[in-house]
Amino acid sequence: MRPLPEDQAPFDDLLIEDLTVRPLPSEQDEWDPGQQDLADRQSLRRVAGMSTELSDVSEVEYRRLLLERVVLVSVWTTGSAVNAEHSLAELKLLAETAGSQVLEGLIQRRSRPDPSTYIGRGKVDELREVVASTGADTVICDGELTPAQLRNLEDRVKVKVIDRTALILDIFAQHAKSAEGKAQVELAQLQYLKQRLRGWGGNLSRQAGGRASGGVGIGGRGPGETKLETDRRRINSRIAKLHGVLRDMDTTRETKRAERRRHEVPSVAIVGYTNAGKSSVLNRLTGAGVLIEDALFATLDPTTRRAAAADGREYTLTDTVGFVRHLPHDLVEAFASTLEESAQSDLLLHVVDAADPDPVGQISAVRTVLAEIGAGDLPELIALNKADIAPAEQLQVLRGLHPDAVVVSARTGGGLEGLRAAIERRLPRLELEVRALIPYDRGDLIDKIHRAGEFVAREHTSDGTLVVVRVNPALAGELAPYEVASALG
Repeated sequence: MRPLPEDQAPFDDLLIEDLTVRPLPSEQDEWDPGQQDLADRQSLRRVAGMSTELSDVSEVEYRRLLLERVVLVSVWTTGSAVNAEHSLAELKLLAETAGSQVLEGLIQRRSRPDPSTYIGRGKVDELREVVASTGADTVICDGELTPAQLRNLEDRVKVKVIDRTALILDIFAQHAKSAEGKAQVELAQLQYLKQRLRGWGGNLSRQAGGRASGGVGIGGRGPGETKLETDRRRINSRIAKLHGVLRDMDTTRETKRAERRRHEVPSVAIVGYTNAGKSSVLNRLTGAGVLIEDALFATLDPTTRRAAAADGREYTLTDTVGFVRHLPHDLVEAFASTLEESAQSDLLLHVVDAADPDPVGQISAVRTVLAEIGAGDLPELIALNKADIAPAEQLQVLRGLHPDAVVVSARTGGGLEGLRAAIERRLPRLELEVRALIPYDRGDLIDKIHRAGEFVAREHTSDGTLVVVRVNPALAGELAPYEVASALG
């Protein structure tokens, strides 16, 4: 590590002094509208612990060169102060995942966001002072801003302003690896951008009439297409092309799903909040070798692996993209084909981060998205992950709320056998029961029963293997020539 000059105190220009949280007039779940004036006077409350921690000189120098310096802003409209701070803490994790240094976190209590500037016109000046004093170059709002709010806030604060949706889209763009993932992210970004195009003054206009300014002159007059309209047309053309590309890719995915359905292979979709440990659980259950990273939205491309039950039946486990509170609608629409893996499964394995400060809120957020994609009524098995670091009291509360849940730790492997057994119990049962005497030279049928059926009983005789099995209709047809009437004793 390069030594610092003796006359230069390390990190002097980076240290951010601790900020004391000013108490709100009420920390209760319910808010009295009559206290709104008092809330306005105490708005833009600083939240302690929002600054990104920098560990050593080399990291500081690296981050100063590459990371955006951001201020987080949230409008608290419903719920308790704890819920509002959890939401802002999650926004901080999202911002850091996107590659930024969080300098400050601000919360304003309002009955609803200001329709013009999101945080209220009087408070924009305070925000501008915070931005100037911290040297921030970006403001991130914890909500989806309308085009007017985005434009007005950016014009008054004088730095780049983005909302929660744009932030999540940026993270997805960084993490997309496959051609399908990249196309889905681009589609969502274009759908978001189309409504938020803006022209800066007359520089983007290609219309000119009368005495054309800027030296356009003859040939540049008359009704023409503005640069804004050109951009919008090109975006619409690109969106149409991406829809076609994704339809072609979905054909391949549907072919694979149809093959599994033809062989009646049960499917289990692993769903849950982002960074809950879904990929770790998949690796533990199947040895899939999927990327594991302590980061939000590390997995965007679904991974499907086969697993075998104790009775020999095969089923598939699919790792899906993680969910988050207020998942952008454009993103849900763009990832429709990927999310169908969940909607068309036989069982949802809902992995929950039991060590999170608000696991109940995460469960609710995941179920909201599942309802949006048509998977809200599917059978669900909850796995309370990270039990090795979760508070014992919190685990007890979660088990009380969800008595059928299985407590596991993907990191240590604890509880995984119980989870595997619980999955097998919840798999759909094959309804056709067949009694057959299979000759020893038809070992291929025994193998098919192992892979796609279920043995109820089996006995080796001099003429062959006498079995009682539950199978799908196709396999029952293959066993029909060897079917016998007598049951096993």
